[in-house]
Amino acid sequence: MDDTLRAIGARLLAAAQAAKAYGLAAAHIGEVAPVVVIGDDAEPRGYRLLFNPRIVAQAETVAKGEEGSVSLPGVRVEIDRPIWVEVAHMDAQGAQHHLKLDGFLARVAMHEIEQMQGVFFLSRISRLKRERALKRARKSSG
Repeated sequence: MDDTLRAIGARLLAAAQAAKAYGLAAAHIGEVAPVVVIGDDAEPRGYRLLFNPRIVAQAETVAKGEEGSVSLPGVRVEIDRPIWVEVAHMDAQGAQHHLKLDGFLARVAMHEIEQMQGVFFLSRISRLKRERALKRARKSSG
């Protein structure tokens, strides 16, 4: 943990708040850094900034859920994900924490941690569904 990573975290949190996003990874603000922000589906969002997050346990049971990205406005696809995860992470002071998340917040955390690792959510669906989603994105952007 250092000042550079904390500054990226602060910018990421501000970007998530401005976009009213459920979550963002540092890549969304042009940074390659191990930091994500996740938020619940309440208003105002209860945001959590996670540094060096990693999934350390997950449910065997999966459920379908709709996912999208601020990178592709209006595009939503159904993705299977575990119904809960345990995430190890650091806070801005460098202290280690573990969170057990379930339901919507677990889905957001998995989505953003994968994004942080360079895995875009559309790679989790078939090629045909991905092509349809990208076609919808092109149409909606004009």
